[in-house]
Amino acid sequence: MTDYALNRRVAPWFTFGADRSLHLVYRNLRAARRYWLVMVSGFFEPLFYLVGLGVGVGALVGDITYGGHTISYQEFVAPALLAASAMNGAIYETTGNVFFKLNYAKTYDGVLATPMGVRDVAVGETIFALMRGSVYAVAFVAIMLVLGLIESWWAILAVPAALLIGAAFAALGLSAVTLMRSWADFAFIELLTLPMFLFSATFVPLSEYPRAVQWVLPITPLYHGVDLMRALTLGNVGWSALIHVAYLLGVLALGVWFTARRLEHKLLK
Repeated sequence: MTDYALNRRVAPWFTFGADRSLHLVYRNLRAARRYWLVMVSGFFEPLFYLVGLGVGVGALVGDITYGGHTISYQEFVAPALLAASAMNGAIYETTGNVFFKLNYAKTYDGVLATPMGVRDVAVGETIFALMRGSVYAVAFVAIMLVLGLIESWWAILAVPAALLIGAAFAALGLSAVTLMRSWADFAFIELLTLPMFLFSATFVPLSEYPRAVQWVLPITPLYHGVDLMRALTLGNVGWSALIHVAYLLGVLALGVWFTARRLEHKLLK
């Protein structure tokens, strides 16, 4: 390995310039103008679930008891779908797009010819995915507010919480991409995200699951995002919210670290 490549490999771990990562974010924003419709379309999936399940199924289910309070099924489902929206926006951005740039367009080979390092790439892609998730989150919170599905002033923190969820899943998505060998491997992404979406207490309270499942669900990141969102929108904020935040921050840090290490292996070998 040349001295230049060695410096590019080691330096980002000791010095980090946010401006370098933002250069990559700016590049992605310019490129996103060509596929803006794809980015916007990701918002509608949870919205359709909210209308179909929250209104349709909610009329059959009626009110439910959660956290010692009786709420409508729409109020129960909406914050979970907000968390799922943040997850989807981050995952969609950091899987297909990054995989193409990494393995076909060779975008990062050109990026690393600049003063940017592999950690700047990992952080820049995470920030851009976070920006996409923030658009979904703000729009969804606005819809919840219009529909009267927000019960507490704690909901002011719903958008920052959605950004944290998006950041955690962006880091996970980037980590997964560095392990993929072909487009066929994207089936594993669906294999992981779809069960999380359906079974992270998204549509049914955790207490309704079998006891063995109740021990497994808190391991998944979306469960922590869903429970945090419900606490904020319904006003049931306690010490558990800090546990959720710490968990998601841990996932974010671990994902960025793993992504940077894998990119070093793939790009600087």
